[in-house]
Amino acid sequence: MSVTYGSYLKLPQLLDLQKPRSDPPQHDEMLFIVIHQVYELWFRLLLHEVARCMQELAANDLWGAIARFKRLRTVMKTLVEQLDILETMTPMSFLAFRDRLASSSGFESAQFRALEFALGHKRREMLVHYKDPAEQAMLERYLAAPSLLDHFYTFLAARGVRVPETLRNRDVSQANAASPELQPELVRLFRESPDVAILLELMTDFDEGQQEWRYRHVKMVERTIGNKPGTGGSSGAEYLRRTLFQAVFPDLWAIRQQL
Repeated sequence: MSVTYGSYLKLPQLLDLQKPRSDPPQHDEMLFIVIHQVYELWFRLLLHEVARCMQELAANDLWGAIARFKRLRTVMKTLVEQLDILETMTPMSFLAFRDRLASSSGFESAQFRALEFALGHKRREMLVHYKDPAEQAMLERYLAAPSLLDHFYTFLAARGVRVPETLRNRDVSQANAASPELQPELVRLFRESPDVAILLELMTDFDEGQQEWRYRHVKMVERTIGNKPGTGGSSGAEYLRRTLFQAVFPDLWAIRQQL
């Protein structure tokens, strides 16, 4: 049997996955389902690309990492833009089917949590929200593995940067944190290595994009449900506000006034 567009992409299976639960049917539930399924696909791609980026940084592949961060930045911009579509749904439209979500919540997205861990936003206490053994095992792996920032340290060392031993030997299950000791070295790189400076700016672009996505996500939730508790028992917008402005590469932000 020849491969067709539909069979290669498994379109019959894919397009059979949108199953609204409201009765009587609520028109905007389909929008809600499609957007969130698409988000999960983007999260899958981001995890795929971040894994490749880690390899490129570890191998001192400057131009590979530059190309990868361009792609990561572009995907993140797409995530932000898709919120515009979700915001066409009014609060009343959402409330018409919200009870059909039962205890489910985007708070439970294992892929997004894995992405957070891969980027260095590591918090072991978040594992209690995942009951599925496969999801727990996946998240444990991401928690125990070096983050994108740790691979960046490897890249810097290969470029002759004096990376403090406290960073090279740190507990990788802990969250990212700024290093005042490293920052003068990054300033030097910006000034002396224009090719590496291109990468550092792209990394900052990506970091800004993921922070923008968090901010837009908060505002979308506030616009839709205000300060009501979120589905699944989360605190809704209040929880999301606490996650704002968490930098993946805090040192790249800390040195801006020195450049």
